[in-house]
Amino acid sequence: MKVGFIGAGKMGFTLGKHMTDHGIRVGGYYSRTKESAMKAAEFTNSHCYDSLSELVNGNDIIFLTVPDGQIAVMANELDRLDVSVDEKIICHTSGASSSQVFSGMDSHVYGYSIHPIYAVSSKTESYINFNQAYITIEGHEKHIQMIADMFIKLGHQVKIISPDDKVKYHSAAVFASNLVIGLYHKSVKLMTECGFDEIEAEEALKPLFENNANNLINKGCTDALTGPVERCDTETVRKHVEVLEGDELAVYKLLSKELVEIADLKHNKSYDYDEMNGLLEL
Repeated sequence: MKVGFIGAGKMGFTLGKHMTDHGIRVGGYYSRTKESAMKAAEFTNSHCYDSLSELVNGNDIIFLTVPDGQIAVMANELDRLDVSVDEKIICHTSGASSSQVFSGMDSHVYGYSIHPIYAVSSKTESYINFNQAYITIEGHEKHIQMIADMFIKLGHQVKIISPDDKVKYHSAAVFASNLVIGLYHKSVKLMTECGFDEIEAEEALKPLFENNANNLINKGCTDALTGPVERCDTETVRKHVEVLEGDELAVYKLLSKELVEIADLKHNKSYDYDEMNGLLEL
């Protein structure tokens, strides 16, 4: 099957190049901006289409690599083309939207949501390690295993999920990525309140963050956990609670309560965390 892309942003570039490099036939790109479609086509050694109709006629699988808010708009536009999209496989790569976004189309299409758990930050470089991305897929049952097998052959681990779980699944990914950046930024701000400038704060925190991230990846949450909550050091936690306020205090308490659950598992419930839990009540 031949794959066409509507949208020539970072995901369109990355997925198209990844597929091309692994033997998947990429027909080419259509974009509102002709220049971006031409650049994507050149990058993937494929074709730049002048119209949506031309792209639909030339490809079996159509990826909508457009912003989330444009997926339903583009689906509606495909539905009204002067050429038929019946029997086409149409996919989007949004984390938060499900395949149900295609359910309102009058045409008989097979719709799928295909989401890589991966930070695609560059048009021209993210493809290099893209096979590390874990892929989740949900959608019409007819071709779902074929699509899963295609990504497995591209070197990915794949999980088929329910459309009903899509938004919660995406929020889980946000916890492990974007919110971690928010926590790190909050840490830097707290350090600047203690006399560090931002550069000094980041230099001080970088080894701590990197070592902890490596331990988490290599050992898992339970074995990687250290710190005052893990060792049931209520006095240190009490001091933290006394100096923090507002949002910082609320975030500290919420996440520390999560750490209590992990620590309790780590120590096989041999520590009494009742006092700790009391300190962490909101």
